[in-house]
Amino acid sequence: MKTKLADLLHELGISKVKLAKFLGVSRQMIYNYLEMDDINKWPKDKKVLLFNLLDIKDIKDIDKIKVDTDYITSVEMRLNSLCDGKNEDNRGVTSDILNGISPKNQELFIGIMDLVKEYLEDSGKEGRDVVNYFYHYLQAMNNTKELKYILAYVAKETGFEKPMEFVFEEDEQFIFESVMFSAMVLYRSGKASKSKLAESHRRFVNQIEQKIEEKLSRTMELNNIKVQALKELGYTEINENNATEVFEKIAEIQSRKTAFKKID
Repeated sequence: MKTKLADLLHELGISKVKLAKFLGVSRQMIYNYLEMDDINKWPKDKKVLLFNLLDIKDIKDIDKIKVDTDYITSVEMRLNSLCDGKNEDNRGVTSDILNGISPKNQELFIGIMDLVKEYLEDSGKEGRDVVNYFYHYLQAMNNTKELKYILAYVAKETGFEKPMEFVFEEDEQFIFESVMFSAMVLYRSGKASKSKLAESHRRFVNQIEQKIEEKLSRTMELNNIKVQALKELGYTEINENNATEVFEKIAEIQSRKTAFKKID
């Protein structure tokens, strides 16, 4: 029982934090419940709440559940309807962080924080690495539109969103999802061996190293311009009093360099 229930909750994307809130217990108690080999050992009211959430009458009905978009949506609506009513304290999130965010977006933000917290607490180094990559993913997303398409593909592939829903540029998203699907089919087939893809991965590494080199070069150039600006103005550092003047000088030096390049 405990394995099937845990697998179903994972497939539905229900975190232990959110389930704990839904049942009105601590997260540690959720761990205790899920370790039990018989759900009849649960407190009766918690068992009834869980059955209502999953829309079943008995734990054996788990085997009959078809996890599709409609089922996931219905479970999520039941989960959120009760969780929203219990959100008086925003689960410890300070009001400053939530300022300017609509109530609906606040719930989304808090839900993400719950999942991140759970990863960091329960998954050790791997969880920390996952969250670290997720952090960099968000940092890069504004500069790379394909990262948004990846999010859409994953949400659809895991059943959380409808496959023919396009919230970004439809034609580009459609093409990207098709390419991603083909790539995932190849990956999961076991035919994409490391030796066959070694050359492709080498080009991938070279491209990244070139970007890093360009970034370092640009950073050094900007630092040199800053030093030059301070020197021309007779300052040794940037502070609150001279910041505007220094930044204007930096912009002036950059424009001079651009003009010289055009003449050359």
